[in-house]
Order: sequence, then C-alpha cells, then structure tokens
Amino acid sequence: MPKIEVNEDVFYALAGRRWPNREEFEEALSCAKAELDSDPWSEGQDKSLPQAERTLKIELNDTNRPDLWATAGCARQLRVYNGGARPEYPFFSSPATSRPAGREVLVEASVRQVRPYLAGFIAAGRAITDASLRDMIQTQEKLAWNFGRKRRTISMGLYRTAIINWPIVYRAVDPDSVSFVPLQWDTPLTLREILKQHPKGREYASIQEHEPLHPLLLDSKGGILSYPPIINSAGIGAVQVGDSDLFVELTGTDMPSVTLAASIVACDLADQGFSIEPVKVQYEYDTPYGRSVTTPYYFQESVFCSLDRVERFLGEKIGADDCVKALGRMGVRAEKTAGIERGENKEKDGVKAYPPEYRNDFLHAADVAEDVMIGRGLGSFSPERPSDFTVGRLTPITLFSRRVKEIFVGLGYQEMIYNYLGSRKDLVEKMRGDGGKIIRIANPMTESYEYVRDSVLASLLMSESVSGHSAYPHRIFEVGKVAYRDDAENYGTSTRQYAGFLHAGGDANFNTAAGQLQTLFYYLSREYAVEESDDSRFIPGRAASIVCRGNPIGVFGEIHPEVLENWGVAMPCTAGELDLDALLRGGA
Repeated sequence: MPKIEVNEDVFYALAGRRWPNREEFEEALSCAKAELDSDPWSEGQDKSLPQAERTLKIELNDTNRPDLWATAGCARQLRVYNGGARPEYPFFSSPATSRPAGREVLVEASVRQVRPYLAGFIAAGRAITDASLRDMIQTQEKLAWNFGRKRRTISMGLYRTAIINWPIVYRAVDPDSVSFVPLQWDTPLTLREILKQHPKGREYASIQEHEPLHPLLLDSKGGILSYPPIINSAGIGAVQVGDSDLFVELTGTDMPSVTLAASIVACDLADQGFSIEPVKVQYEYDTPYGRSVTTPYYFQESVFCSLDRVERFLGEKIGADDCVKALGRMGVRAEKTAGIERGENKEKDGVKAYPPEYRNDFLHAADVAEDVMIGRGLGSFSPERPSDFTVGRLTPITLFSRRVKEIFVGLGYQEMIYNYLGSRKDLVEKMRGDGGKIIRIANPMTESYEYVRDSVLASLLMSESVSGHSAYPHRIFEVGKVAYRDDAENYGTSTRQYAGFLHAGGDANFNTAAGQLQTLFYYLSREYAVEESDDSRFIPGRAASIVCRGNPIGVFGEIHPEVLENWGVAMPCTAGELDLDALLRGGA
C-alpha cells in the first residue's frame, strides 16, 4: 500500500486543525482509509526536532484513491470530513464548459503509437519552498510508481515556465538523432545513450528501449524540456527552491488515467495557494476527448444510487437528505432525485453523486453507498449479532476442480496461478482473436490490466514464452475463472470455472493431447465426443471441440504457428481448455 511522508506543520495547516495525540489522529485518518506508520508521538522519534521539521508517515489502504497519496489530498479529505467547505476548482474545463487557455501544447501524430496522451497546466502565483518541492517530487513519484505502473502508463514533469518558448511540441524522434544534457548530468547524451548511461535511463529503459521512435517534449525554438517518461533536461526541467510559475505535464498511454492524474496534481497545488492556469492540448489525431482538450479537464460521470440499495448494503434506512450530507463530508456533491441505476430498468428514489474533480472511483451505485457509510461514520451504525448460522462447506464446483487438479498432476502437469486481468495485446491480438466477447474495464489502473480474460490459454502461453531455457517437455495447467459477454445473463456477462492445459515439446501433437484428454475424462467418469473446430488459435484441421451431451464445453489442439510467434515460443505446443461448470452439470 502507498505510504507518504508529510511535513507536520504543512499537513495540519492544510487539514485546518491539529490533533493532540496519536489516538485521535488515527481515528480522524479512518475517513481516508489511512493509518499512521510513524509520528512524533511514537517511541524512538527525535522529540528535540523543531515542530516545523517533524514528519508524519501515513499509510494509505485504498488503491482506488490516488488523490490521497499526497499531503494536500489526504489533508483535504480530513478537512472536508470535519466540517470544512468542499473546495471549488473553477479552472476545470469539461465537455459542456470550455475555459480559455493562453498556452498550447501541440501533439504530433508521430507519438500516437509510442506514448499518445498528454495533459498539462501552469501553477503560478507563489515561490516554491523546500517543503513544497519535496511534496511535489513525492506526489510525482507516488502517482508515476503506483498509479502509473512505474512510469509505464503515467509519468510527470515539472518545468520553469519563464524560459519556455510557447507553444510546446510533443513528438516522437529517432533516439540516435537528438541529444541534450539530462538532469544530474553535465554532458549531452542521445536518447539511446541516456537509457544506457544515466541512472534514471537504466532504471526505466525497459519502457522505451525496444521502440523505433521515442517521445520528446520541446519548445518552439527547439529547447528540450524532457524525454518522457525517463528524465527532464538540466535546463528547462531543473526546478529549484525559489522558482515560480511552473509548467506541469503528464504523459502516458491511457487518456483517462493521465487526465485524472493531472487533475489530482492541479487540485493539490490549488489547495496550497497556487493559481492554476489551463493549457490547451492540440492533437493531430482523434482521442477519447476530441482533438482539442483544455486541461485540467473534468470527464467524470455522475452515478445514481437508490435508497433501497443504501438500506440493503448498510442495514439501515437512511433518508436522501442524510445521504447527501454524508456524501458532502466525503467531498462529493450530491442531490436527491429519482432515477434508474445502471443495469436496472425501474425508477426509484435515491441520490445522484457527482465525483469530485480529483476522483474517478465511482463505478457503480455500491461505491456511492460506501461513501455514504464512511461519511456518516462507522461508529454511527449499531452493532448487530448475526441472525443466521450456517455450517461452512466447499461448493460442488470447488470439489470438482480439486479432482481435475489431482488428475492433471498425475499426468505430469505442473499447476500455475495467474492474474485474471490482462491487456488487449495479450488476450486478443497475440491469440489471433477478434475480442468480440471480451470484457473491458471502464477505468483500468493500467492498460496491462484493462481486460478480463475470456480464456486460460493466453496465461499459459505467457508462462511458456519465458520458459525456453528450461528442459523440455513442459506441461502446465491452471484451474481458474474466466468471464465473457453473454446476452443470456441478467448482467450481460458470464463468469465460469475453466481448466486449461498446455504441453510444449518435440512430442507435442494432436494425438498426444487427445490421449491426455481421454485419460482426464476417464478418471472423471464423464462421456464426451469431439467435433472439428475452426478456432483461430489452433492449426486448421488439428483442433477439435469437446462436446458433452450435445453441447460444446471446450477445445483442444495444436497451437497455430502465428500465435507461437506472437509469444516468442519456438517449440511446438498443444493446448486446450474446458468449462468445468458445464462439465459438472453434464454439459448443460
């Protein structure tokens, strides 16, 4: 979980009050799902330090709230929760409201396949202090490391506006064609040399080193600002204590994530007294928010939650006015109204919540109900003893899955466990699929965890792609969940328990896979048949559907050479997967 270090005086000033002891402060932090890791009251702390130099170490337990990973964001939550006014940020533009922007960034088409999105703004009106610079750097690292997947999907840069010649240009270049002096260096290096010689370049080289073109940010006279997401220049990008009027930019691979990160930083700096001036970002290609976007940009959508759902989740009837008040303590603007929840068709009384500019974690009415619970206070709910007592036991599908695992182990297979989320590249493109049934997450943390897998085979091939150094044959399997779109289900999706297996080696062929499948069904005491399959993941004529009681429940065969090439697998592979839920019910 993210941990932040905050200056005690600065944090208390932004929070609007001081807490006299650890117990009261930890209770106050509960509204931010946070707890103290270290503080001036703890044993072993240097009590002789002046108050202005003391630090608080706070651990955040909610990975869905990156706005809390900074001094100003965490303090804002405590201030509003304890009666402070919900802050207003008039500098935001939105699809319905545009804001004038005097400065522009031109995004050229060359970066579209490299690092396509950018957001930025000017923070002016006050000089940078040592404490504020340290906090900016911490915010930069927390957002880029935790939220931005170690700078792969989000990175952030700070620059001295006074020496920038506008407009700024964001383009992709040959990494051997451009050189500049990076931060903490005194001689020019090309972009490729930075990746090999500079400490930051070596640390983040894996993001860019395999790309033919690399992103570069420069002003209208060719002055280089930075080489995103690696390093700033030692000139325009060297921000120091005493500087003012900063240009803040964020680049990345997912536009909503980049835009949200920029909004978080802008709100934090506004809370600290900076004046925020929007910047217009002009694209040479289409983006989810159009070709011209003035940032900071408000893109979040309102979410309706019925009072019935609040009662069902929280166990008490809570009126609409009380829900609005509770949400207000969480910084969420809300109004009581009648509406229809997502996935339902009946209008009910409830509340509509408008996420703050710095939040994008309202995916469902359940998220609104959670904020009502926290905003009202966990201590306000009366404890109840459970009224129903049950005997715990394993479900039939769990017992059946264990039998399948035991059989695969007996056949010489090694069990694997994988993440259920992945990228479109891995789950669709490398598998020669069309993605027609795959489920995409509305606001993914990163593009690597953007889709819910609809098959186990991609996960197995991922392991095989990094196992070429091990002695053959390789036999691996997994029993786990998959999900896919299904119009016959109430919510339009179906979640199933699948068993997948893969055999890599010189003896991997259709007959071998068919024999192993026959052994599996024999020990499961199940009957099955096979029919020819045209599944694009397999070689035509060397793949078969598995049929149980007239219904297809799986597929197996020899993996297509193009799929093997996409994964970098040099050895022939056979693989297959079964729907265990359907098999348990006899194919129904």
